[in-house]
Amino acid sequence: MSFSIGIVGLPNVGKSTLFKALTKKQVDAANYPFCTINPNVGVVAVPDDRLDKLAQVSKSAKIVPTTIEFVDIAGLVQGAHKGEGLGNQFLANIREVDAIVQVLRHFQDKNVTHVAGQINPESDKETINLELIFADLQTLEKRRVKNSKLAKSGDKDAMTLEPILAKLQAGLENGQPATDIITDQEEKKIIKDLNLLTLKPMIYVLNVDEDNIFQETDYIPISAKIEAELAELSPEEAKEYLSELKLNASGLDRLIQKSYEILELITFFTSGEMESKAWTIKRGTKAPQAAGVIHTDFEQGFIRAEIINWQDLVDAGGEAKAKEKGLIRLEGKEYVMADGDVAHFRFAQ
Repeated sequence: MSFSIGIVGLPNVGKSTLFKALTKKQVDAANYPFCTINPNVGVVAVPDDRLDKLAQVSKSAKIVPTTIEFVDIAGLVQGAHKGEGLGNQFLANIREVDAIVQVLRHFQDKNVTHVAGQINPESDKETINLELIFADLQTLEKRRVKNSKLAKSGDKDAMTLEPILAKLQAGLENGQPATDIITDQEEKKIIKDLNLLTLKPMIYVLNVDEDNIFQETDYIPISAKIEAELAELSPEEAKEYLSELKLNASGLDRLIQKSYEILELITFFTSGEMESKAWTIKRGTKAPQAAGVIHTDFEQGFIRAEIINWQDLVDAGGEAKAKEKGLIRLEGKEYVMADGDVAHFRFAQ
């Protein structure tokens, strides 16, 4: 199960620099607008200390972390919904991601020009959100024309959809994002195929100067410069550098943690002599569907799941000793997976 996070922002806010730091993937971060024309994609291993500990007790030959995909999307400018800059391409790319990270500039650098001529994170945020709202309005207006005809002909689905679309249009025209307008889960399911930009989970990253990384903020404060330096270090050196900065986690760790929270993701594990592996699923996923993430045959032929909490397995000293202590339990089709579960799925072949 793959999840993608789109990194967006106005030109020259440090978006591509942050992407390079997060993914250790070289991109063109030159100081001019629209240097990132095609979205750059980087698949990042999710750091998880639990996986290393499981591998130790299972004496695993290989460790396979779960991953999350970051997509660096071309800089947005005012008027993007009308095709300004690379607007149409920007909007097409951003529709494909599961969540959006807005990078807002709060660092000072005379050598890096700001497209609006001044450093104002709140203004940048307002520009981006308004463009997303305008784009959603265009999507909505097209759908309303089509849906209205169907509703008048007596189509029941169209008649159900019509008041929801009317409510959406009124809210968007008032400057509200779709997340504030549509809060009912059933209504969200009904309009899912609209793929509205402002209905996507949103994370705000403040790209700050190195000495402001500790400031209290409602956003995630990240210094892209520090992250770029960390990306060039070995894991041991990076850990030492973070300690010197009095940081207990890198920007990548904090961003991934927030991404997991906002997308309601959890991690479960499989662990044995061949490998210890982490898997990402949605919170609330039942055992058969979790098994299906590993292989579709596992879901189709699901019988039972052997489940143990990762910490219990580590404390017991491995699977054999955990079984002796009766710590591994059998769960059926209705079991809802918990974060940190170690699972072995039984299935009919």
